[in-house]
Amino acid sequence: MTEQTANGTSSGLIATLQRFIESNAVRNFILGVIICNAAVLGLETSKTAMQHAGYWLHLLDQIAVVIFIIELTIKLVVYRLSFFKNGWNIFDFVIVTVTLLPSGEGTSVLRALRIVRAFRLMSAVPSMRLVIFALMSAIPGMASVIALLSLVFYVGAVMATVLFGEQFQDWFGTIGASLYSLFQIMTLESWSMGIVRPVMDQFPLAWMFFIPFILCTSFAVLNLFIAIIVSAMDDVQRADRAPEKTNDDIIDELKTLRAEIVALKEKR
Repeated sequence: MTEQTANGTSSGLIATLQRFIESNAVRNFILGVIICNAAVLGLETSKTAMQHAGYWLHLLDQIAVVIFIIELTIKLVVYRLSFFKNGWNIFDFVIVTVTLLPSGEGTSVLRALRIVRAFRLMSAVPSMRLVIFALMSAIPGMASVIALLSLVFYVGAVMATVLFGEQFQDWFGTIGASLYSLFQIMTLESWSMGIVRPVMDQFPLAWMFFIPFILCTSFAVLNLFIAIIVSAMDDVQRADRAPEKTNDDIIDELKTLRAEIVALKEKR
């Protein structure tokens, strides 16, 4: 009897903790803590802010860490091993664990990693989760576009090295240098005055190589990435809305069946 009482008490406590951690108020509170903690970590990079309120900023950071640990502890108690079946839970667990690594003098990288706690917004905000799902689902389609873009870059790099490498060693002297220069040209960063016009001073017809390359990469292939991501986003949003439509259909069918049953009873 005592064992059953203890089990019942334990189950009741877990159920209470589950309702607590899954409540909208707690979720909104955690979201607010994440945002405030990101702001605090940003302020800690300011020497002026640290001089005037360094102690309080550090204290707020430690409070946020404690809140995150308590949240994860409650989730581990409630869900136990099922906690690790959810990808977002694993994401939160890794983010918090990494930022708990000891830091001191000479470990600026570990201190800088504290800001990754801001990435928890991706798991806390449903709309952000949809974007991440869309990006993940777009990866297979993006792989073929990346392969096509890599092929265009390789062919272009070989051609640029052969055509312009002798006179412009810094930009096109090797395949690696040509790939980097072509990447700069694709991003349209100082491509005309910085690279193409100096090359055209030596090779007046060089525009016949660079213009098609820009049209092919910047305006054609890269736009395929946008198209794939937009398509994936639309698919994810449709899948997210699908259960609601299914429930409406079920309700309509139940209403129709009920009307038919009433009609049959009236005939009798």
